[in-house]
Order: sequence, then C-alpha cells, then structure tokens
Amino acid sequence: MEQTKLIDFEAGIAIDKIADGMILEGRVGNKEVILVRRGAEFFAAGAACTHYHASLAKGLIVDDTIRCPMHHACFSLRTGEALRAPALDPIAIRRVELRQDKVFVCERLAPPKPRPMQSVWSSSGPPSSVVIVGGGAAGLAAADALRRRGYSGAVTIVSADDTAPYDRPNLSKDFLVGNAPAAWMPLRTERYYSDRQIDLLLDARVASIDASKRIVRLADGRQIAYGALLLATGADPVKLPIPTAAAAKVFYLRSFADGRAIAAQAAAAKNAVVVGAGFIGLEVAASLRMRKISVHVVAPDRVPLGRILGTEVGTFVRGLHEAAGVRFHLGRSVIGIDDRRVTLDDGTTIEADMTVLGVGVRPAIALAEQAGLAVDRGISVNEYLQTSASGIYAAGDVARWPDPHSGDRLRVEHWVVAQRQGEVAAGNILGAREPFTTVPFFWSQHYDVVINYIGHAESFDSATIDGDLDARDCAVTYRRGDRRLAVATISRDLENLRVEREMELFDHERPA
Repeated sequence: MEQTKLIDFEAGIAIDKIADGMILEGRVGNKEVILVRRGAEFFAAGAACTHYHASLAKGLIVDDTIRCPMHHACFSLRTGEALRAPALDPIAIRRVELRQDKVFVCERLAPPKPRPMQSVWSSSGPPSSVVIVGGGAAGLAAADALRRRGYSGAVTIVSADDTAPYDRPNLSKDFLVGNAPAAWMPLRTERYYSDRQIDLLLDARVASIDASKRIVRLADGRQIAYGALLLATGADPVKLPIPTAAAAKVFYLRSFADGRAIAAQAAAAKNAVVVGAGFIGLEVAASLRMRKISVHVVAPDRVPLGRILGTEVGTFVRGLHEAAGVRFHLGRSVIGIDDRRVTLDDGTTIEADMTVLGVGVRPAIALAEQAGLAVDRGISVNEYLQTSASGIYAAGDVARWPDPHSGDRLRVEHWVVAQRQGEVAAGNILGAREPFTTVPFFWSQHYDVVINYIGHAESFDSATIDGDLDARDCAVTYRRGDRRLAVATISRDLENLRVEREMELFDHERPA
C-alpha cells in the first residue's frame, strides 16, 4: 500500500470505525504501523514481521497475539516479543491513547526485557551451564531463548559447521538463484554472540558425551562440562553409491558451504541433473532454471512429491516445473556420473556440467547412541523434549517426539519445527515443564508458487481439494479415516493460519 493511502494514526481514528478483531494499516510519521482492537483494548505495533518482513495486517489475531501469514511467526501485541519462531526479534510496540471518541497511536515503547524464570526453577536453581551441540535452527533458537528468558549462566554452541547459524531454507531458494547475497545468510551478527555471551565454537566436532559426568569431549581433546545439554545435531544427506569419475562435479546440499559450491558451479554451467524429486531437489531445480540452466530431474518416484502431497498436487507441481523447462526422468535411477554426462539405468545419457543429489537425509544419532540414549529412527524424547538421560534434551531434525495432534511419534525435517523445539527445550532446561504441542509447519517455493503445509501426514487415506489447483488458489486436506492430519494451501495464507489454530484447539481424538 502506498504511504499516502495509509491512515494517519497520529491524527486519530474514530473508535466506532474499528470493529473488534479488526487490523488497520496506518502510519506514525514515516513508520508503518498496525492498529488492532480486542474488545475494549487497542494495540499498535510495527506493520512488518521481523523474519521476512511480511505484512502483519494480513495475519491472524489470537487473543493478544498476532501471527504472520507468511511463515507463522507469532508476536505479543502487549510487549512485541517474538513468541514463536521463525521470527526471533520483537516487533515495535507503540503507546495507544483514547481521547473522547478517538484512538491515537503515540510514541514507541521500550523493547521487551528478558523474562526471568526463577519462579519455576527447582530448589537447586538453574543449570550451571548449557551446552548445545549443533549450530542450526534448533541450536540458535535455544541459545536465543535462554538469554531472552533471563538465564545468565554459560551458554556454548558447538557447531561442526564452518559458518555461524544461517538461513538454511534459503540455500535452495533465493541464495541459489542469486537473489540473496552471502552477506544476508547469517541469522545473527558476530556482535550478537559477544553481546549475549554465547560462546560459538565453529569447526568443532563432539567426539563423545559422558552422560554420568556431564562432560562433552571434543575431537581436538577439549572437554566442556555441562549442567544441561541440548542435542541439536540435525541430519546428514543420504549418499548414493553411484560410480563417479574423479572429475565429475557432484554436489549435495545441506550446509552453507554446499550452497556456495553449487552456486559457484552454476555460474558457469549450462546443463544440470538433479537426482531426487522431493522438496529440496525440486527447489534446486527451480533455482537452476531461473539461472537459465538446462535441468533434468531423475527420481524413482512416479509422481514428484506424491507420497507427501498426493497424486493431484504432485502432478500439478510437476507441471509447474515442466512449464519452466525442466525435463523429468521418473521411475529411473542413476548408475554412473562422469565429467560430461549422467547415465540412467535404462541406458539414457544426459549432458551435465553439474549433478546435485537431493535424495533425503538421515538423523545424526551417532553421539546419542554412543552416550547410551534411547533412539528410534532419531533420538527419542518425551513431550518435554527430554531424552532418556537426565539433563539431556534433543530438538530439531534429530528428535522423535510424541505428537498430540496426529497421535504418532514424529520426526520431521522442518526449519520452523526445529526452531520452536529449540525454544521449548530452552524453557524446559530452565524448569518450565512446557510440553511441545506445536503443530508442524513448513513452506516450499516453486517459481512463483508457494505451498504452505500445516500438520503432518506420514500416510493418508484421502486428499480433498477445495478450490482450483490450476488457478493456484486452493486448500488440500489430508485425512486418515475421519481425522484431519494436515492441510496444504496455495494463495490461502490466512486459511493456513486458521487451520493451525483449529489444530491447536482440538485434541487428536476429535474429528475436525
């Protein structure tokens, strides 16, 4: 919306023009602001989400909070605090004044202070220190939440990565396209870690964990004692046993270093093969096509994303890619790669300057197994994200937890889930005893089409489409029996938020 069309909140607006639950867009000086009414209360806040700067005016009001329509971040309308990832920073809150029959938005209020947790700490007090193994989404979110909740003890992040925590979802999207420079990728500045006294150890690998002595031993011989330990080790790419010539340009995409290597090769490439027709493979394919590279996708699947999104939606996604020039080789596998071509199991050869393999990941559970923790296709945790060992928690891609919405034990590889688990684990390390009940959410982008997915359906009996896929305006509901497990939407962001709220309110035994 143009600045001149925004309501001037400094001049005031009549109370009777603001219905309960309404979100109005306006300005205070040159700052865009939203004004929200909840009953007799009025709230004013910054108009943009602090994650990807989406318009909060298009979001959902829940009690005294507002949820972002893009990636479901949640903010307090009272303090501005980011209550749920993916946003970590608060929004600005402004003082609201009622004068006779008008509402005026005034000066900006002080940002929220850390929320002390002393009231819920046990008699022994907070842990002496917290060590976080893993510098990804869950690890950073946990460290951030510890400080925001007032924890003043030592916090150490041990990361095998060579880069401080970064925007991993962007690796297969704008960064690979070339729209997001490398400087944009870190989630926090170097000063952030020093200011909050978070000790970030990069290129550091944990060799073992002594759960009885509460010691983490690094590969270089260092030892770090912990009062509480969070395992956020993530997942590792599945490596295919494909015969490959020494000069072949073969890449996996998991780390920032992987992303930089792929982008560097793509700068000079004319032909590429992507192995795998899952979300990562197809997002990579889209990004490479946007660089005008010829792209072939090879996968054993008959329908891309069919297992997750169903045949109709999978076929629609395939059509998006084919319309952009991607060529598919489905029901096929790769049997050889050399410096000029990729050979398929039916004898087909495809010219390739580069090959990207995106065939899934496996949870990194070796440390947990060595420490004697319970594992089950991931690290087993309870509803508080506690492992089978006292003082050790797990979060992110590696954690398998009891999901109250589906009734299943889940392990999912979603960025937002990892961040929210990191936040909840941090609170529980401090004694909050908060169960992880968040409804899983992720998004995937294919050219100009974004799919938002709320819930989780490892298997489903039906996928019912409301709306029109071809018009890129629909909601797809996935059910097992009479239970709604998940909903995917295209161009219906607010509906996706509403489904999230409904899933939070109804327990898993009630049909939706």
